[in-house]
Amino acid sequence: QVQLAESGGGLVQAGGSLRLSCAASVRTFSRYHMGWFRQAPGKEREFVAAVMRSGMWSGGSTSYADSVKGRFTISRDNAKNTVYLQMNSLKPEDTAVYYCAAGQGSWPPNDYWGQGTQVTVSS
Repeated sequence: QVQLAESGGGLVQAGGSLRLSCAASVRTFSRYHMGWFRQAPGKEREFVAAVMRSGMWSGGSTSYADSVKGRFTISRDNAKNTVYLQMNSLKPEDTAVYYCAAGQGSWPPNDYWGQGTQVTVSS
């Protein structure tokens, strides 16, 4: 079982930045793909970014939704069991609850989910 805890959400003005963190309680963190999704009010949950687990030929490779490419960066620190989402040049349409996800077989990962953290971008 993997438990995920997000932090770092908040209120920011358009053009600003936030960094989300997701701490995982699992001994083999490096073996999990990690990702971020978001859900805005009245909309379905959507993929934001993901980073592959270490050890694969493509270990550490990342993937992004087109809407965040060039503005968001996902990274992981296996020593701290933590994945980050650096969000720059935020827009009001980035407002959503952001969820951390983990998985080993699925891509993007969606086997385990955190509780979510609210990000609100004001215009």
